[in-house]
Amino acid sequence: MGHHLEFVCNALQTVFYQLTFSMQKLALFFSGRRPVLGVMGAALLLLSGCDLTVKNLTPPTFSENPSQTYSITLQVNKRSGVVSADSIQPNIVIDGQIFPMVRSALGDDVYEFDYRLPSGRQNGAYYFLVNYEVSAGTGPKIRDTFTELYEFTVVNRYALTLEVDRAPVGAKVAVLGRGFTPSDTVMVGGMPAQTKFESSTSLSFHVPPVAAGQNHQVTLSSGLDVGTIRVDPATVRVVPSSLNLAQGESGMLIFSIPAPAPAGGMVINVTTDAPASVVMPEVIVPAGDRSVNVSVQGGQPGNGSLYISVSGQNEIIIPITVR
Repeated sequence: MGHHLEFVCNALQTVFYQLTFSMQKLALFFSGRRPVLGVMGAALLLLSGCDLTVKNLTPPTFSENPSQTYSITLQVNKRSGVVSADSIQPNIVIDGQIFPMVRSALGDDVYEFDYRLPSGRQNGAYYFLVNYEVSAGTGPKIRDTFTELYEFTVVNRYALTLEVDRAPVGAKVAVLGRGFTPSDTVMVGGMPAQTKFESSTSLSFHVPPVAAGQNHQVTLSSGLDVGTIRVDPATVRVVPSSLNLAQGESGMLIFSIPAPAPAGGMVINVTTDAPASVVMPEVIVPAGDRSVNVSVQGGQPGNGSLYISVSGQNEIIIPITVR
């Protein structure tokens, strides 16, 4: 069985060697390479499966770095005992040139090549060529195995991290990354947040009034993922703690929050069990402010309470008397 497999591999190697080499070179330089790869890929799969298993460990996307150098990594494993381990030499074919790869610190079967991307380019196309020897009855034989064509892209726009992993509604949070623009808007749980462009590497935003006590996904409006933040309830304070008004008299309630209100303002829900005795507007802390003064007018004489509710916070009760 082993001799039969070797015969098949040798035959395939002879038929496809020149064909695949020519196709791979053409594929690197012409935009119509994908139809070529369909035919070539089947041939290469048969060839590489005979003696070696070749696996590309390179990510399809790199974050741009100042040196413009990116590590391309390959794993090669023997599948046949006739392969001489010491003879295995992986190479990378990129930009029309062949470069030898070196063993990586990741393992004896892992190889890498540090590729310096030419200025002005954001992507590259490459494939691997592995040279090795096999033992045969007539002596050592040199073989080559090709892989399919791979591509990578270098991105210069990415979100690296959130400054904190939890914050209350209204709190200011920084996003660190690269490639930010003044048009970027941070989204928290799908809700736009008041966003400030600090620099190309930093944005800041105020946590919008999303549901408290939960984790929310943070993204940019472009769809770029930033991370996850746990939103704690905002602590609302109200003074005075009670109101005593004559009919037609006005009093003042001051609502305060710990951080500037987000874009569009922060709505504070206020209800009462004495609607005929209380006349007051909707309570909204203006965007960027930390407090708002609200006038409360006495209506019909009576007693009751104002109930102030904020997500995740215990209800605040303000007793009110109208005489």
